[in-house]
Amino acid sequence: MNSTPDAKRKTALVLTGGGARAAYQVGVLLAVAKLSSNRRHNPFPILCGTSAGAINVTSIACLADNFSKAVSVLATFWRNMHADHIYRADPVGIGLSATHWLSALTMGWLFHNPPRSLLDNAPLRQLLSQHLDFRGIAQSIAKGALHAVSVSASGYESGDNINFFQGHSSAEPWRRVQRIGIRAQITVDHLLASSAIPFIFPATKIHREYFGDGSMRQLAPISPAIHLGAERILIVGAGRRNEHQDRRRVDSHPSLAQIAGHALSTIFLDSLAVDIERMQRINRTLDAIPPDIRSHSDIPLRPIRSLIISPSERLERIAVEHAHTLPWAMKMMLGGIGGMSRRNGTLTSYLLFEKPYTQALIDLGYADTMARSTEVGDFLDL
Repeated sequence: MNSTPDAKRKTALVLTGGGARAAYQVGVLLAVAKLSSNRRHNPFPILCGTSAGAINVTSIACLADNFSKAVSVLATFWRNMHADHIYRADPVGIGLSATHWLSALTMGWLFHNPPRSLLDNAPLRQLLSQHLDFRGIAQSIAKGALHAVSVSASGYESGDNINFFQGHSSAEPWRRVQRIGIRAQITVDHLLASSAIPFIFPATKIHREYFGDGSMRQLAPISPAIHLGAERILIVGAGRRNEHQDRRRVDSHPSLAQIAGHALSTIFLDSLAVDIERMQRINRTLDAIPPDIRSHSDIPLRPIRSLIISPSERLERIAVEHAHTLPWAMKMMLGGIGGMSRRNGTLTSYLLFEKPYTQALIDLGYADTMARSTEVGDFLDL
């Protein structure tokens, strides 16, 4: 049975990138499953994810015909997380990487095979291959439990942000400036490409091009959901929204960890905030146009309802509390660039794939969502 999506298939879930911060998204989904009157029903027939968020939505897509089970499996995945499940965190792995980089920097003219990344994420490929049954995506689509799942990645050669989507036959590809939607059968390579944080994890080749983290050059992270037909979107961020930091006098030069953390936050967080603001502005503009005029016009826009859930606490502060759980080789490396300082927890918050931290983020996501249970339930018709 390959049924045409009905009216309820207009709700999308958009999960952003953020490395280990994506554990927060799992807490949100656990709360949604708890609030649902039908635990098997998937309230998000359109699933769109970037970087670690792409891994989360694909995990849900593989079991979309039983949403509660899908969320439970995903929660077990994150609750038992260790850094060595994601990248080589052993002393030999870290040592080889550091030696390779140091040699390339000091004797680059001798190198015909320069280092590709700071960390080796081969363990992540193995973990995803064991954890995900990608055949479940097609089965969920055939059963009518899923309309489409989209995974974003950034092409290093073309400079385009590519949205690889697998979905119902009614889902159409799209092309905008530096934004392309391409039909594909989602595999582990798409997830590795989407989550290849620049400099930290290696790029992944898909067909003719190497791809990196989907958050790079992602001008409109919400747009894939809209192109796939969403009329309302639940957006789960990886950082606090509209947070204002007071300026203060600083005499010391920022550490390498502080600069790296700032760069990652720019990649993962800023474009989402801008896109949300753009969507809300378009909605206000459309509301100002009388319905009869709008229905007879050629305006290719439609109002989109949205609900944004983001952390109520600063995740870098939580990361600092749990940084000691990292393997000692990683602590040595991060400590060398200032990443273990209580002031510089941002970089650590993206790389801290250890279960005390991921469990704390799951708990926070669950609590933040349950605190808005009436609003969430009304928005999703749970």
